[in-house]
Amino acid sequence: MITNVKLVNICVKDQTKALDFYTKTLGFEVLDDQPFGPDMRWLELAPKGGQTRVTLFTAPGQEDRIGSFTGISFQCDDVRATYNDLAKKGVEFTQEPTEQPGGLMAVFKDLDGNEFVLSKD
Repeated sequence: MITNVKLVNICVKDQTKALDFYTKTLGFEVLDDQPFGPDMRWLELAPKGGQTRVTLFTAPGQEDRIGSFTGISFQCDDVRATYNDLAKKGVEFTQEPTEQPGGLMAVFKDLDGNEFVLSKD
């Protein structure tokens, strides 16, 4: 029986720059950082206290996935407060907090243009 989502992949151009953004700007924690083939690393991170992990990795031939809507939704306690905090840190939002059928949501981009939803519950 499936119990949860273990990890999701985020395709990035530059792993070092992406790591800096996800840790210093978004506050994720590094869970694994090791060599993974030539000129690549296996970077596994998670929001503090989060169950689901993300990898910052682009497999050869998958470069066209960089800079798209990921379908990933990050949960937070307060969408407006998190929006304000991240916006002050320079995070680009393509949608300010807006009431949607699923609740209050905002949409932001990482350094590579990958888009994510920010929501509560």
